[in-house]
Amino acid sequence: MYPAAFEYHTPGSVREALSLLGKLGDDAKLLAGGHSLIPMMKLRLAQPKHVIDLRRVPGLAGIKDDKGTIVIGAMTTHWQVESSPVLREKCPIVSDTAGVIGDPAVRNVGTIGGSLAHADPAADMPATAIAAGFEFVCEGAKGRRTVKADDWFKGLMSTAVGDDEILVEIRVPAWAAGSGGAYLKFPHPASRFAVVGAAAMVTLDGTGVCTKASVGITGAGTKAVRAKGVEAGLTGQTLDQATIEVAAQKAAEGVDVQADLQGSVEYKSHLCRVFARRAIEAAVKRAKG
Repeated sequence: MYPAAFEYHTPGSVREALSLLGKLGDDAKLLAGGHSLIPMMKLRLAQPKHVIDLRRVPGLAGIKDDKGTIVIGAMTTHWQVESSPVLREKCPIVSDTAGVIGDPAVRNVGTIGGSLAHADPAADMPATAIAAGFEFVCEGAKGRRTVKADDWFKGLMSTAVGDDEILVEIRVPAWAAGSGGAYLKFPHPASRFAVVGAAAMVTLDGTGVCTKASVGITGAGTKAVRAKGVEAGLTGQTLDQATIEVAAQKAAEGVDVQADLQGSVEYKSHLCRVFARRAIEAAVKRAKG
């Protein structure tokens, strides 16, 4: 399978990339790793006349701790996220999630920004983005703006990044004391995409009561969503097995669950509940040390 003919561009700066976007408009697509765009081009599902490769743009990759917030460049590979000492210490759910994306070939080339901007409904990181409270920094001709995770995922492969903008970095708050998180999924046996995935983060006070809970669900619907009913069932409670089980029963609420070759609506809704419970249990265990 071969893509339709296109012109290839390698800008040397964000400003140059933005200039190309402004000039080429809808005829251009950004390439940020290629594991999403290139297969779509080969299948002729996407036929851009121009491809703008961001790999040579300086300053778009790397991970650093900025006064309690971890800043991840959009062109940072999944492997770099997985192996980052800063993330493993400050917010390990992000490294854990990166470590189950695809296979080593995907993780060594695919980028966190490319994945989150593409927003495949079965991608892993969107659930963790919601649970961990990611903020997305987009740059356009008029400067930068920041979008919170709850406002980022708009629909099927649709996000808040503008057509004339580039996602340049992701900002992740470090865990507060007494916090823990986990991402777990039921993977497709071939692609390793999530048939259903759940990310959970909880914060416990000194008595073991949950003061904050965040749960994201991916794979089941057209976009990753926050499981608000589950969060409400956890917050203010001592998170024993019974409490977690009751809260997790609401995991499919608000999810536009889609039937497909991997399962019916009922089956995938069941998986939402099962993997939400497992993720919460793992998060609580980590929070307790």
